[in-house]
Amino acid sequence: MDETVAEFIKRTILKIPMNELTTILKAWDFLSENQLQTVNFRQRKESVVQHLIHLCEEKRASLSDAALLDIICEDVDLFDMKQFKNSFKKILQRALKNVTVSFRETEENAVWIRIAWGTQYTKPNQYKPTYVVYYSQTPYAFMSSSMLRRNTPLLGQALTVASKHHQIVKMDLRSRYLDSLKAIVFKQYNQTFETHNSTTPLQERSLGLDINMDSRIIHENIVEKERVQRITQETFGDYPQPQLEFAQYKLETKFKSGLNGSILAEREEPLRCLIKFSSPHLLEALKSLAPAGIADAPLSPLLTCIPNKRMNYFKIRDK
Repeated sequence: MDETVAEFIKRTILKIPMNELTTILKAWDFLSENQLQTVNFRQRKESVVQHLIHLCEEKRASLSDAALLDIICEDVDLFDMKQFKNSFKKILQRALKNVTVSFRETEENAVWIRIAWGTQYTKPNQYKPTYVVYYSQTPYAFMSSSMLRRNTPLLGQALTVASKHHQIVKMDLRSRYLDSLKAIVFKQYNQTFETHNSTTPLQERSLGLDINMDSRIIHENIVEKERVQRITQETFGDYPQPQLEFAQYKLETKFKSGLNGSILAEREEPLRCLIKFSSPHLLEALKSLAPAGIADAPLSPLLTCIPNKRMNYFKIRDK
């Protein structure tokens, strides 16, 4: 790629606000989705620009490609927060005469929405509002639990129309910690994103072993601890986990037995049970199980897949 083209693309990208960069790059459609996924948009802008320039060099971007990016920067239909607010409020007020909607914008390109619900005949209940956080130009919204579940479809419709998305994604993911939900949903958290090698080898750390213990047993313990540490690090990484308080698993399965005539074997309805893991910080607790000797490594994928699948409600049925 010509140096002039590279400099042109660099200056164009530097003019784009970080919260609009992904949208414009996708509209440009020069770099593939797989290439964009290799870019860490959470790092400093200078580093992001260098990575993007490198990708453009690999694809041998031309002056025409650079000019198209410049045009898109001027013409792309960026998110209009004022229009979103007006549209969202209008939809709710048309459906429900008595509803109060308040907005507060934040620096992270998000808008906090407070909705006090009423009916055609009652005033809005200001003591039981619903809170919603919507991040512009995404199909995701985070909603507080609400006593008025009957209004959830209307809320989803208002978000879908106002945001100009085909649908607002409903996910089986709940937590009281918005930052953790956001990190999981937007994949800002990655279980294998980075690992930090300790400056002290495992062999040199205190293992709490008896000094008179057989050297073969000591070696076996060291090897096993190294294995557990490696698997745990590969699974969870070496950094704080997103904060979730529980994971719930609903199991439906037919009873299986080799004995004929069993009452349970003849049962038509599946057996059902509910398993719930709870902790103030569930993922950190799961991460500590194997190193503490409480569970074998690796843990079940049903426990370790929570961030990648972006859910903590699971339904398990027979295939």
